[in-house]
Amino acid sequence: MRFMSVAAAVFALVGLTQVAAAAEAGVFEIVIKDHRFSPDRIEVPAGQKLTLLVKNQDSSAEEFESHALKREKVIKGGQEARINIGPLSAGEYTFVGEYHESTAKGVIVAK
Repeated sequence: MRFMSVAAAVFALVGLTQVAAAAEAGVFEIVIKDHRFSPDRIEVPAGQKLTLLVKNQDSSAEEFESHALKREKVIKGGQEARINIGPLSAGEYTFVGEYHESTAKGVIVAK
């Protein structure tokens, strides 16, 4: 009887781990540092919802802005934000840091 309880607990734990991994599977991280995005090019699967996790490592705020994605979000220095997008059709979607457009540029490529 005890073996069955332990086995059930192991299966439950494995199931929860798989759910957590699946939840993060559609998350793509972008770092803002020195008023630049890194990476500045991200390839994502077309036709799926996804989340951009944008981490601002600069001390000043930056605004993630994309007319193509119809998204904008101010991210304070030292903070991060999750931006939900998609599903996207195949193509390229540009984004900028509105406060530093000359250096903070990037593109999301949906394939």
